[in-house]
Amino acid sequence: MKIICVGKNYARHAKEMNSEVPDLPVIFMKPKTALLPNGLTFYYPEFSKNIHYEGEIVVRISKSAKSLPKERVKDFINGVSVGIDFTARDIQDQCKANRWPWELAKSFDYSAAIGSFVEMPFDSILSSEIKVKKNGQIVQHGFARDMIFDVSEVISFVSHRITLHKGDLIYTGTPEGVGPIAKGDIFELFLNDNCLLVTDIK
Repeated sequence: MKIICVGKNYARHAKEMNSEVPDLPVIFMKPKTALLPNGLTFYYPEFSKNIHYEGEIVVRISKSAKSLPKERVKDFINGVSVGIDFTARDIQDQCKANRWPWELAKSFDYSAAIGSFVEMPFDSILSSEIKVKKNGQIVQHGFARDMIFDVSEVISFVSHRITLHKGDLIYTGTPEGVGPIAKGDIFELFLNDNCLLVTDIK
């Protein structure tokens, strides 16, 4: 099982990060050890002092796929959820400054919180809505239709370069509104007003 993530996939998020809007999907990966199942606590790691939340719509691959055309992607998804890409922003800034890869900032243990999965028609995934609440207040709100590269484009792009297998997860990018976490915070993530993920910070 692989966790494949898309960076800078919402124009407003790219702007808030002082980045240019990419011409191609920006792809990075997290290991299986990054998964944090729904309802479990995220423990603030000792190696960072600036962990940020990034709420995302997540889709799950249903069967192996290679070089998929965009038109066939809908037949290779068997669930949709929400997740948090926890990012060590201080470490990421250091990596960027030195032109290093991002793995230490993105791929540490439990850095990929994942919610419960639901099934819905593919067209509904493409028009779905995500909301992130931090301590009861909405801090992120976005729509899949605002992605620079939609779900079919992302999965097709990845499958031409990396073979996909059943159970692989695609974190499709975060809308604007990312920010720091603190011990005691509680995060709730909603897909179309359905709460699929709750995690607390300790």
